[in-house]
Amino acid sequence: MCDLGVSAGYGSGPSANLIDELLAEQRTLTAVERFSQWHDGGHASNRYSHLMPTGLPGKGEQYGFEVDLDCCTGCKACVSACHSLNGLDDDEAWRDVGLLLGGRGAEAYQQTVTTACHHCADPACLNGCPVGAYEKEADTGVVRHLDDQCIGCGYCVLKCPYDVPKYNPKLGIVRKCDMCVGRLRDGEAPACVQACPTSAISIRMVRLENLNFTAGTTMLPGAYDSSYTRPSTRYVTAKGMPSNTRPADANVMRLEHAHWPLIGMLVLTQMSVGMFAVLAALMLLGQAVAAPATAYGATALLVAGLGMSVLHLGRPLGAWRFFLGLRTSWMSREILAFSLLAGCAMLACGAVQLDRLVVPMTLLTALLGLAAVFTSAMIYVDTRRPFWEGELTHVKFFGSTLVLGLTAAAALTPGVALIGAALVARCVLIGWEQARNRQAYDDDECAWQPSARVLKLRLKWVREAREAVFMVTFVLSVLAMAGLAVVWCTMAVLIIAVIAQVLERYTFFVASMGLRMAGGYKS
Repeated sequence: MCDLGVSAGYGSGPSANLIDELLAEQRTLTAVERFSQWHDGGHASNRYSHLMPTGLPGKGEQYGFEVDLDCCTGCKACVSACHSLNGLDDDEAWRDVGLLLGGRGAEAYQQTVTTACHHCADPACLNGCPVGAYEKEADTGVVRHLDDQCIGCGYCVLKCPYDVPKYNPKLGIVRKCDMCVGRLRDGEAPACVQACPTSAISIRMVRLENLNFTAGTTMLPGAYDSSYTRPSTRYVTAKGMPSNTRPADANVMRLEHAHWPLIGMLVLTQMSVGMFAVLAALMLLGQAVAAPATAYGATALLVAGLGMSVLHLGRPLGAWRFFLGLRTSWMSREILAFSLLAGCAMLACGAVQLDRLVVPMTLLTALLGLAAVFTSAMIYVDTRRPFWEGELTHVKFFGSTLVLGLTAAAALTPGVALIGAALVARCVLIGWEQARNRQAYDDDECAWQPSARVLKLRLKWVREAREAVFMVTFVLSVLAMAGLAVVWCTMAVLIIAVIAQVLERYTFFVASMGLRMAGGYKS
């Protein structure tokens, strides 16, 4: 299948001299040259007939890529063809080529791998999209991205475990491979199939019943569990792979995107919810509090945080369609929860102003705020990135809500009890986080050990900055509890605590080590 034939050369045999051998070598065509010769000879249509189906999938079937690893040379002709045919930008690619390494000593193993969208039976990108910008075609099974529907939130980029959707900053949207489905419908092979000089890529009919993978099944070493999205791509090889085969970049400590608008949104909204929660708790306990200042301040922070979240969208004017994803997307649920929270916070401010129904409105706002924080946490838990697993993410999000809420309340209503409670909450949260990071760093079986290594080795400056900030807030809190410059100390603690949470949320994003297809070259 990989061999397209070898052109005849000059002398061969016992009578051939050096000149004859050199001339023969010059006339031996490379794979690319032989491939070009096929096209020039008008054999293209016959050549591709065995690399693609003759018709549309039947009931219980869909199209899927098949990659013969024994034929893949890593030439990247598929990448170039995909780029050219689809008119991609210079720094944009829908198909990647990576490397697998394995074996020991004389049995060393190296294999190039070409990857693109796997057109999963249960696509995570489609399930996560808040505005219905994805569709899975009923007749072909191809997962298509609807550019005109996309708002550029990039959540599909976080959800896909194979690093398939790519954000295009020029267009403000995400785009990805559609298997050249228009060409398939017309009986033409996709660009990558036509471009491959060794016929390593083909389109096959895939039975959906064969995509019901058991937990732990993977397409390739290092790829994510196939039972999650049920990918349709099939990789075949007659050579087999050593048991220790790994992606070439398995040990690369890469930093992910910081997502600064989301950092601002999470810190400000969680601080707002924390203030409402502490205000409601103090009211229920009958404590004297600065209710107007707390309610107005919390509402202002909430509005500012929601405003920052819009900066994360490439096309924010389309965000009103969030209701299209409520059934499956946690981002849709977060948008709904915070929209309701904003309205409730406004009503709570009105209740405080009129001095009517203050306690029930404040309590309702606090409860709705905690539900909104839960949806924020679930957005990241649902991506299945190891560093964003449930316990870690929920403790961090609700912990920062508590810490910032207590710290703000202590600044607005100074008192030894509130200042002490805020200090204890900060100590417990940072102590728990450092203990978990050390445990993960030392545990080779921990799923998020790579993130722990990034935190310790590549983000050392952030860790040291957070420790310094903590010591400053500790000293200032003790001074305030002793009655020294209470107002100034508590306000300084609040400002520094916000800075500390921004640093924590920065590490939350950049150390997340996103899931990627095996062997992809990423840095």
